[in-house]
Amino acid sequence: MTSATSTLTGERADLLEALATHRYFLRFTVQGLTDEQARQRTTASELTLGGLVKHVAHTERSWADFIVEGPAAMGGPDDSEQMAAWAQEFSMGPDETLESILASYEEVAARTDELVRTLPDLDVTQPLPQAPWFPPNGVRSARRAFLHIVAETAQHAGHADILRESLDGQKTMG
Repeated sequence: MTSATSTLTGERADLLEALATHRYFLRFTVQGLTDEQARQRTTASELTLGGLVKHVAHTERSWADFIVEGPAAMGGPDDSEQMAAWAQEFSMGPDETLESILASYEEVAARTDELVRTLPDLDVTQPLPQAPWFPPNGVRSARRAFLHIVAETAQHAGHADILRESLDGQKTMG
């Protein structure tokens, strides 16, 4: 049986492979953890392993929404609800489980992968929301948004590796 991924070539196949690789490292880093371990701070940072996965999923969802819906999907610094949600995504709530966070991440990833496969034009652009972390009057193509998702996932997979090693000595690589 041929999967949709294996029938793609070129840039789209490369994007899917990069996303899959970095998602794998992030998921691998949290395998076998209890919910308590996933909530535990292991460094001076506020970051937790469960919170990192939750943040990566939220960030990926936001950029996928941006590709489809434009800047309103991302909110901005004047959107107090959005900023409060952003602050909460770095930690696991008392009713959240690592399993539920990973399941949500899986749904987000499937949607993003489908966008990579089916979006008619990777050059389509959207204006960036007005925020201090974006250039004034900036725009992003779908391609650039997908590349940002890859970079964000890779960066936080590295953070997760450090947190996991601090927790119990396990390393994702090496």
